[in-house]
Amino acid sequence: MVEIRVPTLGESVSEATVATWFKKVGDAVKMDELLCELETDKVTVEVPSKAAGVLAEIVANAGETVGVDALLAIVDEKATATAPAAKPAAKPGKAAATDAESAPANESSIEIMVPTLGESVSEATVATWHRKVGDKVVQDEMLCELETDKVSVEVPAPASGTLAEIYAAAGSTVNAGGKLGRIAGGGAGAAAAPVAQAGAAAAEAAPAATASRDVENAPSATKLMADRGLSPDQVEGTGRDGRIMKEDVLRAEAPRPAAAPTPEQAAIPRAPVPAEDAAREERVKMTRLRQTIARRLKEAQNTAAMLTTYNEVDMGGVMGLRNEYKDIFEKKHGVKLGFMSFFTKACCVALKDVPEVNAEIDGTDVVYKNFVHMGIAVGTPSGLVVPVVRDADQMSFAAIEKKIAELGVRARDGKLTMADMQGGTFTISNGGIYGSLMSSPILNPPQSGILGMHKIQDRPMVIKGQIVPRPMMYLALSYDHRIVDGKGAVTFLVRVKEALEDPRRILMDL
Repeated sequence: MVEIRVPTLGESVSEATVATWFKKVGDAVKMDELLCELETDKVTVEVPSKAAGVLAEIVANAGETVGVDALLAIVDEKATATAPAAKPAAKPGKAAATDAESAPANESSIEIMVPTLGESVSEATVATWHRKVGDKVVQDEMLCELETDKVSVEVPAPASGTLAEIYAAAGSTVNAGGKLGRIAGGGAGAAAAPVAQAGAAAAEAAPAATASRDVENAPSATKLMADRGLSPDQVEGTGRDGRIMKEDVLRAEAPRPAAAPTPEQAAIPRAPVPAEDAAREERVKMTRLRQTIARRLKEAQNTAAMLTTYNEVDMGGVMGLRNEYKDIFEKKHGVKLGFMSFFTKACCVALKDVPEVNAEIDGTDVVYKNFVHMGIAVGTPSGLVVPVVRDADQMSFAAIEKKIAELGVRARDGKLTMADMQGGTFTISNGGIYGSLMSSPILNPPQSGILGMHKIQDRPMVIKGQIVPRPMMYLALSYDHRIVDGKGAVTFLVRVKEALEDPRRILMDL
């Protein structure tokens, strides 16, 4: 027996409502086949089967509220379906592509599935297909790329054969656990191509007949519509297959004039552009990652009481120590000694002295972290990402440098996973590598602090009554004033400054 439990729902989300069961007790299920959908106050989460077998028991019925890791159902791996029911006649309004997905292809066919997209990510956009219907493919060869609001996901071929069908074309949105296409073994691909074309043609004609769709709405949406006196015809559903979700009802009942404008609506409209200028412009749709970066940065400004304090640090001590040992360090550890390990260790020291900078707000509680998962902001061609060095306070200089180098390469190659970017407690952003002399970094919610590094520049400094040139760097700490007081923020920066100006303090834990 295999237990099907509620997956992790995302940061600060502890419960969900069982929206829909797509299988009933006694039905045969396949590995990774979609069993049910859970509805949270943020996203819809799909729950796939962890094994092939028969759905033996449903513990949490549709409409029930369940917590994280709660038992949803049990799948019997050894059982077989008692009576394979005859396939019902296709209802009008069902797209042929859906029928193609549900109908078993020939025995040598293998479905191309959407892989797990990560915590709190339920859908993705098909960015590019690298193969077309009828092409020969080799196992593990990259077939297409999916783009989520956080990372790009490559989908390899699950087996060798011929790409017989593509269910989701480039630009379409797919759900986690959904089907992307089908690979036929041997030479089956030549005959499959016309089938794919016929299926695509039928899929284009199908939307006209979907007006009378038979879709079960989310239980929370049904209850809310009854409470507010709304009928399903008055609400436009945005869920799976047009299913009405709770937020759809809230959106429908809100009076149009009083409705809060979306960021797109609130944006200042463009001024008229002369025809000769318009011809020389290029309009490109923002990627999901860029849209998410924009949304999260704006949310940080709207949510946190963000404030920035500044200081400066003499980098002579770090630079001297680095120049003295960099060759020996690289020879022994196989990685270059950079500045980031010094800053990471200095921040770990400061976070122990000022723990509120390493904490976060959860409702009316403050959650203090007795560990440091250090986020390192990395610029990539697709946008800014923040991979996390976990337990950085327990790592050596060499371990930190190796981890940062590994994450940097994976970030530039688009190979970061969701796990690589989750759980950070504090972030360091180095604008100095691009030449920035001074800036105010924006918080990375739900974190309460972010350190901004900048360009090292020789400046005249007064030391013991003498004016001497010193390699100076401005430091900026942006913090959430709701949880971090000015005294704590200034103390944090002073601790970082002290540790960097005299690196021996780091080694001696001072």
